[in-house]
Amino acid sequence: MATKFDAIVVGAGPSGNAAAYTLAKAGLQVLQIERGETPGSKNVQGAILYSDALERIIPDFRDDAPLERHIIEQRMWVLDDESFVGSHYRSNRFNKPPYNRYTILRAQFDRWFSEKVQEAGALLICETTVRDLLLDDGRVVGVQTDRVGGTVYADIVILADGVNSMLARKAGFRPELKPAEVALAVKEIHFLPQETVESRFNVSGDAGVVIEMMGKITRGMAGTGFLYTNRESITVGVGCLLSDFKRQKLSPYELLEQMKAHPAISPLLEGGEMKEYCAHLIPEGGYKAIPQLAGDGWLVVGDAAMFVNSVHREGSNLAMTSGRLAAETVIELAREGKSFSAGNLSRYRAKLDESFVMKDLKKYRNMPEILHGNPQFFTDYPELLSEAAHTLLHVDGADKKSKEQLVRKGFRSRRSLLGMVSDAYKMWRAFE
Repeated sequence: MATKFDAIVVGAGPSGNAAAYTLAKAGLQVLQIERGETPGSKNVQGAILYSDALERIIPDFRDDAPLERHIIEQRMWVLDDESFVGSHYRSNRFNKPPYNRYTILRAQFDRWFSEKVQEAGALLICETTVRDLLLDDGRVVGVQTDRVGGTVYADIVILADGVNSMLARKAGFRPELKPAEVALAVKEIHFLPQETVESRFNVSGDAGVVIEMMGKITRGMAGTGFLYTNRESITVGVGCLLSDFKRQKLSPYELLEQMKAHPAISPLLEGGEMKEYCAHLIPEGGYKAIPQLAGDGWLVVGDAAMFVNSVHREGSNLAMTSGRLAAETVIELAREGKSFSAGNLSRYRAKLDESFVMKDLKKYRNMPEILHGNPQFFTDYPELLSEAAHTLLHVDGADKKSKEQLVRKGFRSRRSLLGMVSDAYKMWRAFE
């Protein structure tokens, strides 16, 4: 193994693979280091793939990528203990190629993406942990791995090592994560016959459905639940802020079990065989929690850079886009004969600022603190919405005007007029 590369990419998730692939396709000598047995071996869960981000990297990915279902219907549910109020959007435009979103199984997808990276010319080393960044007068010049003789040098190091990013923290490039800036999500995959999945969700062929959920399923904690249809399985999960789990003294597994027992959710899972379970951390701090993204000889991408849009539950597209933009910055500087100084690498931040990544994160910059500090959005309002729907739809001889008055009285008994105005203002601020 050579001791010097043009670039080292630490991590083989979506952001790391996007960076390594882009660099290798441009002819740079790239080393990619992954601590798992294989890329994706740590990921058993299902996820959403956004085609636009990957298409900009591998235009023909649909030819052989391991895709489960293309999504034609999005459901949004607000749940109390016994019911939900929701909305659906289903469009035949989503059922015509090229498809916009897919469900995937990360273990299969990450392995496929890694194969593309290696075909492009990058060298991948698995089952290897990067213990330290090598510094020379404050500049990153390589990495130290846990292998014998594991010192490797490079002109640039890209950190794609996940939300914890131990390397960035150890080197002092980012502060310790706060519990209110990261969520713990738990997921299960329930296997069902393909025809059962399709009949249960009213789809056929490769079409699929996604359900995003919020409300009392998180027991007053800031978080959401989700359900995705795969080809022969269903992915179901829930995630909440670590700080809330600590306060509630409720385990993530208990929360998921309670959610699965909800009368609106349990019929969707009935008869399924649960074969896979995992828990993982998700950066939820948003725009205000983004750390330093570049320095002398290094860049940070993906979850390590806190690039997750928690409002729209988007992560893989931000990860792949940031990996691609980091690689394009490196390629441009190399072709211009410029050094990888902090000043020159600031071009990466400028690219991000012009992309949807920073624009979306900045738009929702107030959302984390608003949701974290206002549990009524997860408790009172789901109950009030459900009770209002039940009152208006229950036919019992009472006139509709009296029912409307009863609904208003119910809202004011739980949230004063001033409180509701204040809540509306908070949500306006969160979405401005």
